[in-house]
Amino acid sequence: MELNIGDYVTRKSYNNDIIFIIIDIKDNICYLKGFSVRLIADSDISDLMKCDIKKDIEEENEFIERMKEEKILNREDYFYLPGKILHIDGDYDYLNKCLNYYKNANIMAMGICEEEDQIYIKIRSLLEEYNPSILVITGHDAYYKKKGNIDDINAYKNSSNFVKAIKEARKFEKSHEKLIIIAGACQSDYEDLIRAGANFASSPKRINIHALDPAIIASCMSLSDINKDIDLKDIISKTKYGKEGMGGIITKGTMYKGYPR
Repeated sequence: MELNIGDYVTRKSYNNDIIFIIIDIKDNICYLKGFSVRLIADSDISDLMKCDIKKDIEEENEFIERMKEEKILNREDYFYLPGKILHIDGDYDYLNKCLNYYKNANIMAMGICEEEDQIYIKIRSLLEEYNPSILVITGHDAYYKKKGNIDDINAYKNSSNFVKAIKEARKFEKSHEKLIIIAGACQSDYEDLIRAGANFASSPKRINIHALDPAIIASCMSLSDINKDIDLKDIISKTKYGKEGMGGIITKGTMYKGYPR
């Protein structure tokens, strides 16, 4: 079977559970990126099987439609100012998916693509420039069992980088109400991200998360009333894998409501 860069494939040794796109091929090794899951992997070419993604695209579109904010705003009398989002992502393709999601939800969002180990260096200047209500710090991560226990942050690909970025952001704004931070990626060290100062983080059960999960949380926070506590369980349930993939703390929303329109 001939495989080329750009082909969609699954791994036979993993029961074809995740769809990847081939981003590079060297010798007999294919380098892969998850189609909808924030995952980078590599595989021997013999373990891969081509797949048709038409059904998966339809399922993803249905998921996106289902997760869209369903609030009915009384626009005859009031106007609304959703919270502004700064989304920093280690992956350009996933960043664009998230920006399109924000655009479809009519939310103001700025997107920055930055390597995970460089985010903490640049985050303060970005916060000063854009002054967001909501900050998303994401990209790629992974838990390596051979490197340590689940509570050892050194056993993760980028969790320590996310923690450093969160801490720098909290130096800029200490209040969890004034700056909502959503951090993490696939299999991230959830507890350490929350302890560092994130309002929401992945991944409580160390599972892979959907590329849009951080954006779904950010959108819900952007469109939630600034004077009311959020329904935490409801917001978490809107993500692809629910409480296994994302968790957080109860806080207030970021949307102002004004009168008259």
